[in-house]
Amino acid sequence: MAWRNCGSGFWELRPLVHLLLPLSVHWVAEEMTVSVLVDVVTRALCPGQSTCPQAIYISGLQQTIVGVFKMVVIPLLGQLSDEYGRKPLLLVTVSTTIPAFALLVWKQSKEVVYAYYVIRTISFIISQGSIFCIAVAYAADVVSESNRAAAFSWITGLFSLSHVLGNLLARFLPEKYIFVVSITLLIFCPVYMQLFLNETVQYAPRREQDSGLLSKTVNIVRNRYKSMRDAATITICSPTLRGIAIVKFFYSLGMSGISSVLLFYLKAVFGFNKNQFSEILMMVGIGSIVSQLVLLPLINPFVGEKNILCAALLSSIAYAWFYGLAWAPWVPYLSASFGVIYVLVKPSTYAIISRAAGAANQGKAQGFVTGVQSLGSFLSPLAMSPLTTWFLSSDAPFDCKGFSLICASLCLIIALCFACQLPPEAGSNHTNRKQEEEDVEQPLLCNS
Repeated sequence: MAWRNCGSGFWELRPLVHLLLPLSVHWVAEEMTVSVLVDVVTRALCPGQSTCPQAIYISGLQQTIVGVFKMVVIPLLGQLSDEYGRKPLLLVTVSTTIPAFALLVWKQSKEVVYAYYVIRTISFIISQGSIFCIAVAYAADVVSESNRAAAFSWITGLFSLSHVLGNLLARFLPEKYIFVVSITLLIFCPVYMQLFLNETVQYAPRREQDSGLLSKTVNIVRNRYKSMRDAATITICSPTLRGIAIVKFFYSLGMSGISSVLLFYLKAVFGFNKNQFSEILMMVGIGSIVSQLVLLPLINPFVGEKNILCAALLSSIAYAWFYGLAWAPWVPYLSASFGVIYVLVKPSTYAIISRAAGAANQGKAQGFVTGVQSLGSFLSPLAMSPLTTWFLSSDAPFDCKGFSLICASLCLIIALCFACQLPPEAGSNHTNRKQEEEDVEQPLLCNS
């Protein structure tokens, strides 16, 4: 039965080929720059130093700004993809990274690095989270409900595979070629989508009435507000969507805080450079491929997405603690191994959201929950950046350089507690679809 479901999920990915190929290339292009960016930024902002408080603060500021705007932008893009189609929104989101990396191809001075952060911040606001949100909605359009968990797991598995390939390129390519190769791959993605990707949303053409600019603007704002209100109501009225939104918020609060400072922390404490970063990221990526492409499709029919989510959250807690208490250079490699399991948070939550949302509300539901998640990524750097800098300095109250990571793990523990309290039907293959559809078709009638 499990092998049949896995195979079925694989064959149902055939309509997604023209989506997954350019997305995989896009993820490779972005990932290959991650490890080298730490060295580029540190060298530009703090020449000759291994610890760079400016880099930690500017990264935290970037994540905070992105988190603020993503709370509105991601739900908006999800709604627009339901109304105007997935393809145009995907084209916009995958194109935004190009200008930022084009700057670093040109020059890597202090001024250019600051300009990179400004443009990259705008890019993150539009694309970070939105690409996955719209891609998952696209997959839900063409994949049957019974196979969505496996299909989403394959999508996130290809994401991990792309990370491995990106880190391989970063590990063996000379630094001066990394951004050139990356920008070439990034340009390829929207061109390929424009030529080969088919639209899945059928929408009626809108007749534009002959009205003034002010009237049109008011109508647009009114329609966006109504759509946003409906998305919020759909989420609040569903116990499953409401619960998973809380889980995603606390998970993002913890993991976003960790990811915003982790590489700078490892560089300051153990002197890691792009080679060690690439090795750790590749190790996680290779294990994640197996867990997402093979493990989740096999065990999901037996245990359900809810239990997989709880196991993944438990693994993320161990991940944070081992990094925070790392006492030797080999410990971060051990900690990274837990990433093989915690990566299953993404596909399991996507599947739970997709199952609880109606067919016409995939973009709205995925977008709104991702917007709630963005609130966590906005708040976490406010505490993590100064706390990490404090404990890495000589003024720390006690010797625990990874204390901020341990603090972040408390949010992951809260997320696990809420995940365990999700309704029994969350992640079950036997959900009462008739009741769920009634709930989302009449969102304004619920009392919550």
